[in-house]
Amino acid sequence: MDILERMLARAKANPQRIVLPEGDEERTLAAADILLRDKVANLILIGNPETIYRMAAEKGLTHIGEAKIVDPKNNPDLVKYSGLLYELRKAKGMTEEEAVKKAQDPLYLGCLMIKAGDADGELAGARGTTADTIRPAFQILKTKPGVGIVSGAFLMMTPAKHLGDNGVLMFADCAVNPCPDAHELAQIAISTAETARSLAGIEPKVAMLSFSTKGSAKHELIDKVTEATRLAKEIAPELAIDGELQADAALIESVAGKKAPGSPVAGKANVLVFPDLQAGNIGYKLVERFSGADAIGPILQGIAAPVNDLSRGCKVQDIVQMVIITANQAIG
Repeated sequence: MDILERMLARAKANPQRIVLPEGDEERTLAAADILLRDKVANLILIGNPETIYRMAAEKGLTHIGEAKIVDPKNNPDLVKYSGLLYELRKAKGMTEEEAVKKAQDPLYLGCLMIKAGDADGELAGARGTTADTIRPAFQILKTKPGVGIVSGAFLMMTPAKHLGDNGVLMFADCAVNPCPDAHELAQIAISTAETARSLAGIEPKVAMLSFSTKGSAKHELIDKVTEATRLAKEIAPELAIDGELQADAALIESVAGKKAPGSPVAGKANVLVFPDLQAGNIGYKLVERFSGADAIGPILQGIAAPVNDLSRGCKVQDIVQMVIITANQAIG
């Protein structure tokens, strides 16, 4: 049983309440029909019920009636959710009127439902930006205790079985932070290790990537990575982590023996932490396109409850997979 099959079985055995704020988006609706048919999650679709049912009928989607549909403009719980939002944000200057308006925004409403205990996780982004998805999560759910940064990891399932954990690796941050500082990079490393363990079921071996291995070059960009490595070891001393490492030293044992002898991670890494978003985003896309790897994500990490983002170019199957992942995050 591969990772996705294991996560699917776990989601079915522990049905979670997953909110889809873009309930009237065509691909989202098609994915919802599959998920409901296969009893993967208890879905909550946000949108106009008439529009959703009409679209379902036009597309021959026969299971949408099994979802809970919440109309954000005619919501009997509007006072409840707007009141919650006002209490959370009044110290930041939000008025009661603004809270009422925001509570009718599907992305805010989804996070408010989670905060109120009426849902377990959320997936959005098929027609909005990452910032649109993350902003309400920051304001309402906030970050996990001890974590000050949200990041985006990709589960990379490659045909190169000699790399990572039988071809499985986690890459981060590939989606959120353009230029994290050393402390933020350390937190990204720790969060990604937790994601690797809890979702992929692999024992993380974390490589902090750079264009240098163990002092082979000198530059302030390298200094950031070495400081991040030191901080991560200080925060999570039990974690197998090393840096700075070049990608070949991190992944290939014969190279590691020459460049980083004695490293507990070099040559065996299954979690790759990139120094910035440019490197991470470029890196995962190159691996995906050149090797035929499946890149699943971005999996948002660091938020106090499961909220995940989609690419606006996502396919129906991408949405199905990300709901499964969100459900698994909610299970914990």
